[in-house]
Amino acid sequence: MVMSMLPLDPMPQGERPQPEVADAALREVLDAIATPIWITDEHYRQHFCNRAWTVLLGAEGLAGADNLGTEDLPPEVGQPLLTAGQRTLASGDEQITVVEMTDAAGDRRRLRATVRRFGADSSEPRLLVSLQDVTPLHAVEQTLQRQSERERLLGAIAQHLLQSLNSEDLLQTTVNEVRRFLRIDRVLFYSFDPDYNGVVAESASGAMAISGDVQTDLSFIPADLMRYRQGEMEVIDDIATAHLPPAYLAKFDQAKVKACLIMPIVQGDALYGLVCALNCSGPRPWAAWEIETLREVSTQVGGAIKQARLYNQVQRLNTDLEQQVAQRTEELQTALEFEATLKRITDRVRDSLDVNQIMLTAVKELTEALDVKGSNTSLYDLEQGTSTIYYEYNSSSPSYQGRVAQMEAFPEVYHQLLDGQYFQFCSVEPNPVRGYVAMLACPVVDDRGVLGDLWLINDRDYGFNDLEIRLVQQVANQCAIAIRQARLYQAAQSQVAELERLNTLKDDFLSTVSHELRTPVTSMRVALQLLGVTLNQEFDLTADLQKPKTEQTRIGRYYSILQEECEREISLINDLLDLQRLDVGNHPIQPEPILLETWLAGWIDSFVTRAKSRNQTLRLMTPSILPVLYTDLASLERVLAELLNNACKYTPPGEYITLEVLPHPDDASDRVCLALTNTGVTIPAAEMTRIFDKFYRVPSADPWKQGGTGLGLALVKKLVTHLGGDIAVASDASQTCFTITLPTQPALTR
Repeated sequence: MVMSMLPLDPMPQGERPQPEVADAALREVLDAIATPIWITDEHYRQHFCNRAWTVLLGAEGLAGADNLGTEDLPPEVGQPLLTAGQRTLASGDEQITVVEMTDAAGDRRRLRATVRRFGADSSEPRLLVSLQDVTPLHAVEQTLQRQSERERLLGAIAQHLLQSLNSEDLLQTTVNEVRRFLRIDRVLFYSFDPDYNGVVAESASGAMAISGDVQTDLSFIPADLMRYRQGEMEVIDDIATAHLPPAYLAKFDQAKVKACLIMPIVQGDALYGLVCALNCSGPRPWAAWEIETLREVSTQVGGAIKQARLYNQVQRLNTDLEQQVAQRTEELQTALEFEATLKRITDRVRDSLDVNQIMLTAVKELTEALDVKGSNTSLYDLEQGTSTIYYEYNSSSPSYQGRVAQMEAFPEVYHQLLDGQYFQFCSVEPNPVRGYVAMLACPVVDDRGVLGDLWLINDRDYGFNDLEIRLVQQVANQCAIAIRQARLYQAAQSQVAELERLNTLKDDFLSTVSHELRTPVTSMRVALQLLGVTLNQEFDLTADLQKPKTEQTRIGRYYSILQEECEREISLINDLLDLQRLDVGNHPIQPEPILLETWLAGWIDSFVTRAKSRNQTLRLMTPSILPVLYTDLASLERVLAELLNNACKYTPPGEYITLEVLPHPDDASDRVCLALTNTGVTIPAAEMTRIFDKFYRVPSADPWKQGGTGLGLALVKKLVTHLGGDIAVASDASQTCFTITLPTQPALTR
């Protein structure tokens, strides 16, 4: 029916002019050509087609026939050729058009038709139509185009992956590109992530997007998920003809889907989601290359989603780590600030031995450091069972200082504090003055027990954290130590005052007794001297005393005992009086120049004789040049005499006693040293610090059993100090050395 419209000058078949009959040889030549050729006039009244033309068009019976019209051609060929012929006749230019048809075998062919005009000089121009089968070329072009589209799709997705790791942006880009590539109505991504379950990205054509009448919930059942997790896809060209369960048909009908291609995105055992290509305008056959391309897209997107999730996980980990670092940094900063606060409080409370100042400092520093509303501290009287608020620091609340609480009235509070436990709580009912508050109670406790408590007060909703509680505990511990030290110091001061009072009484007693005893003892000495003269006249006492004690008479022995005891008592009284004068600074000093080498050589003779009688060796060692010593000769003689008496008393027989005089190693012109060393005896280290104490004697150190008062070394130390010098003692390797250092001219500056 289409061909009836093709002739430009229709007339009855019988009235058409007969065409010229072509030469038979020309016909044979044209039939031999493989290119389909058709010759016609401008009215399409005279025609010729070769055998290739008729074979291509499936009209072998018309080969070589005349009067072949356009109505004899297939409709999809005749109409384009008629249009091209009209343009050629009008313009004289060659026209090329592309037609498609189905050949005799049922295959679709794509033909390129070329229409030329020839015979321009004749009155009747003719048209030459030639056909070229470009089906293979067209197939190659389509393949290349599809490959180009596929590469563009994958490249666009890959480019987006390089630019963004956001999974939502990636999925939206993917569904947009897939819809554009497949040229379909809708593409959506259905997610099975617990946090993003359902459709998370969708792309729809313009008409569907405008209408908004789109149902996107496909409601996949567990059986579907099992298949998809195993990598199976869903390919349906026509929902109406597909044999699907009624539930599936209803689901697709509700979503207005006519054809679908569903591709799972699987990584390992995880099903991330589905890429659903949906055609709603009608059925759609899905080509293999489309399915394969969508599979590659799914694989690429699956890897990208996994990478994005790993990236997001790393980001979350980094964020968590940064938060932890920031939190830890804040905690460390707070800890450093609290440590500085603790050190400041510790230094201040330890620098004070006043309990009032200690507790006031603690509550003030804690209140300011923790920025709380107030604080107070109480001290306990465990015998009375009371807690008294002694110190308080706050800016707004009224003062509770001085309030006394009975512990038995609040057992739930004080039982924990007495057990050494801290606690914090919020008031259930408002305080008449403070209202609703949060409190932290911490005991002030040391190793001996609970001394009191420390309370911090803040707003109702405030909670004290671990760092703050630890700071309060440490401050409470430092307060406990400081309070205990202050109390011990006060007790020690009381004891010291009492000891000083007793020592004063003792000194007064000794001074009084010494003065009172000195007169009768002096009288006793005079009486003994007179008795000695009388006995010497009558019994020759002098000769009797020169005999060994075992041969002396009773009168001689008694007289010797009386004389020795009298001299000992006089020496004790003199030592006590000298010590008393030295303590009060009334001991006189009469400095004079002393040539030590000359003076010592004559003065030491009596001690040399005494040492020989005890089988001891006494040596004096002095250098050739010594500075002149200006000092009190009586005091120096008393010091050396006491030291030599002790050396002779405590040195065993056969040992050595050495008195050495030498210049001071650091200052030879201003100071001189005298060292007295005796061998064979050692003072225990535990006794070294006590040998200069009054009335102290080293136990079991007197081989001659001569006894003593224990005042000799005490007097020596006092005299040396009074002369402006100092004395040191060293005892090791079976020898003991006393070293006296004296200034050469102390008296000139006194």
